Amino acid sequence: MSDLKKATSALISVFSKDGLEPIVKKLNDLGITIYSTGGTEKFITDLGIEVVPVEDVTSYPSILGGRVKTLHPKVFGGILNRQDHEGDVKELAEYEIPQLDIVIVDLYPFEKTVASGASEEDIIEKIDIGGISLIRAAAKNFKDVLCVSSVEDYKDFENLLIEKNGETSLADRKLFAGKAFNISSHYDTAIFNYFNAEEEIEVYKESIQNGKTLRYGENPHQKGQFFGDFNAMFDKLHGKELSYNNLLDVDAAVNLINEFKGEAPTFAILKHNNACGLAQRDTVHQAYADALAGDPVSAFGGVLISNVEIDKTTAEEIHKLFCEVVIAPSFSTEAEDILKGKKNRILLIQKEIELPQKQVRTCLNGVLVQDKDHKTDAAEDLKQATNNNPTDEELSDLLFASKICKHTKSNTIVLAKNKQLCASGTGQTSRVDALTHSIAKAKSFDFDLKGAVMASDAFFPFPDCVEIAGNAGISAVIQPGGSIKDQLSIDYCNQNNIAMVMTGTRHFKH
Repeated sequence: MSDLKKATSALISVFSKDGLEPIVKKLNDLGITIYSTGGTEKFITDLGIEVVPVEDVTSYPSILGGRVKTLHPKVFGGILNRQDHEGDVKELAEYEIPQLDIVIVDLYPFEKTVASGASEEDIIEKIDIGGISLIRAAAKNFKDVLCVSSVEDYKDFENLLIEKNGETSLADRKLFAGKAFNISSHYDTAIFNYFNAEEEIEVYKESIQNGKTLRYGENPHQKGQFFGDFNAMFDKLHGKELSYNNLLDVDAAVNLINEFKGEAPTFAILKHNNACGLAQRDTVHQAYADALAGDPVSAFGGVLISNVEIDKTTAEEIHKLFCEVVIAPSFSTEAEDILKGKKNRILLIQKEIELPQKQVRTCLNGVLVQDKDHKTDAAEDLKQATNNNPTDEELSDLLFASKICKHTKSNTIVLAKNKQLCASGTGQTSRVDALTHSIAKAKSFDFDLKGAVMASDAFFPFPDCVEIAGNAGISAVIQPGGSIKDQLSIDYCNQNNIAMVMTGTRHFKH
């Protein structure tokens, strides 16, 4: 037996009328009876197309300022009846309930209203009741009814009408039902999160509508997907599709460079989510050159990011390096042309957009959620721990190093000098290992660490790190403090003329 069903009637009740006109005209051409109410009814009438007011079916007008229009047994009976059920068919005839084969709904824009900064009264009025009920009813009864639940699906539905002349298969109806329940669950999630803004109810709910399947995940044998509105954050000018690992590196790059927003030209090079080069200079060209000097080996295949426009001179230097992604707030025309010289190189313009305030990751059989680390160590946060103060130049470098340290995987030590990253020890199980690794790496690239500064993401439980640093020429240290043995490190610094400041804030990054 064929599961094709020929529609004879449609109920239309939508907020957005964009794209609705061709659908209404096609329904009319197919001889499908149209039911509607309110602004949608007027829209259809203005097209010169006959429409049956819902009020004529229910014998009730729209009441309570439009809050109640379609909430009536004759409407929901027309949607929820089972056409192969003898009792349902009998009751439709008994109570003069019209069969409704198609339901087209577009909900009140709750999320847009919240985002606009509207008053709570206006926001509450944009919680759709009738529309969401129509969607759930029609989607539940997909065996007999096709539900179009969003303006985003208008075009697909129009094409379906054209291709099948008003007939739909069970697979068609089930697909649209799935889309409908996606719309309804997303809508309810947005409403819940609005009411639970203070997180008094310990429940985690998130819904992201934009999804993209990636070539693979972290490794080729893993499936990967990205859920989010990438285009709202970047304009992609050139290059191949971003991979799972590209996206992780881009995320790390953006979070790091945001620490230097509005400051002098700053350039960072990242590899595996950590900065392998970073410098701040008077020009973006010099900032790039000195960032690259931090570790020209690791820069191969890295992600590059600037806090200012990339110009022609800088682009010419970048073009000599194999890199995966280049990000900037803008590119000069000449720079863009040069960097497009490698067909796979990804060029991204970073837009001004508010990033999520929470971080989420899977853990065991659930998820971990935390506030983002928005704390940036500043001069006013610092507590002098040693007898001698850092010089103005050292203080500037300490705060510079602290910003990098915050965005480097724990355990980490960051060494910097003259607003340039000399080296960092990243992701080590021991803070001593992180320090010795960073010193060895700095020396391998011919950095003179005399007068350099050291930043640590957590306190020193013993004085061994400051001793190793002092022997390498480090002259100032920034760390959160808080160890019961802080005084041991302070004493060593006092005895060896090393300045130390404490921030009071730990910046672990696991």
